[in-house]
Amino acid sequence: MDAEFFETMRLTFGLALITTIILLPVGVIVGNYLAFGKGILRVLLETLTWMPLILPPTVLGFYLLLAFSPNYGLGAFLQNYLGIKLVFNFWGLVFGSVIFSFPFMINPLKNALISLPPSLKEASQTLGKGKVYTLLFVLLPNIRASILMAIVTTFAHTVGEFGMVMMIGGDIPGETRVASIAIYTQSEATNYTLANQYALTLCIISFTLLFIVLFIHKKMNNKGIL
Repeated sequence: MDAEFFETMRLTFGLALITTIILLPVGVIVGNYLAFGKGILRVLLETLTWMPLILPPTVLGFYLLLAFSPNYGLGAFLQNYLGIKLVFNFWGLVFGSVIFSFPFMINPLKNALISLPPSLKEASQTLGKGKVYTLLFVLLPNIRASILMAIVTTFAHTVGEFGMVMMIGGDIPGETRVASIAIYTQSEATNYTLANQYALTLCIISFTLLFIVLFIHKKMNNKGIL
């Protein structure tokens, strides 16, 4: 394994970690709203949450590419007035990954909050606790297993994303080349040994993460923790 391999893996897991850290507080807020909110805004937001699961990743990548291109309005404004370039840039990958991995953080948290007994929330409110206190110190501690599952699935999904990453980031070594892209480019170059190193590393890490999470999830459920 050479320096390029480790640099690519550093970018891959750095992208997944930053995306997961950004999405966790967003997932708690949006998941709570989708679990207990009402009205057309809730339906609209839930529809948008499901969109990345239905659309091909290249569709999202294509529109992000157009949106952030310096040849069009938003991209030109960001680059010319704020000095921000998001196309073929690591932070553009972060932005795209946050959108594309959105449902993998939101849906487990929303479903876990819905499954909680209503008496938990009612008891907290009866004691005079506010909505924020009830969410942070009453509801969330009872869905720790689902929070862990949401974190790991978001991280693992971001590690394996290909289509959106290729569209908005391309294949720039040390900048936007992540493992999923490297597997494709090395296979195209018939360098199957290096492609296998990337693929095998992702398989081992993904299996290990999921095994640990499912094991912890089962232990928590056996102890009566949701």
